[in-house]
Amino acid sequence: MANLVKNKYRRYRRTPMPHPVDIHVGKQIRGLRWLVGMTQQQLAEQVGIKFQQIQKYETGANRVSASRLWDISHALGKNKNINFFFEGLKNEGTEGTEPDNLPVDLMGNKEALDLLRSYYAIPENQRKRLFELARVLSRTSHNQ
Repeated sequence: MANLVKNKYRRYRRTPMPHPVDIHVGKQIRGLRWLVGMTQQQLAEQVGIKFQQIQKYETGANRVSASRLWDISHALGKNKNINFFFEGLKNEGTEGTEPDNLPVDLMGNKEALDLLRSYYAIPENQRKRLFELARVLSRTSHNQ
């Protein structure tokens, strides 16, 4: 009975399950919001909606309209890059090309987001050296 809701006539009806694309876009919103250090309340205020609506977007319970996604994109600093929210989506029937050790939901993975936030807090010249070190270590581990 998890997806049943009582309507005003005391009958039960099934609520539709969130579409996988809505869930993915919501996770991208949540991940980017977290990455830039913004709360749901702050994002909601910048977009002109209530924070509960941001919660619904982030869980995929409500779909994000194109204009709202545009507003969210600007509020989170992704000006004109709406494609970001759809990156990582797989077409039905296609196999993933990512390495086996990557989390399925990278933007929903707290460890990955912590690493990204820490990485971008490092000064650029040191960050480039760290990136090269990680690349070398990754190649070494694949060759073993």
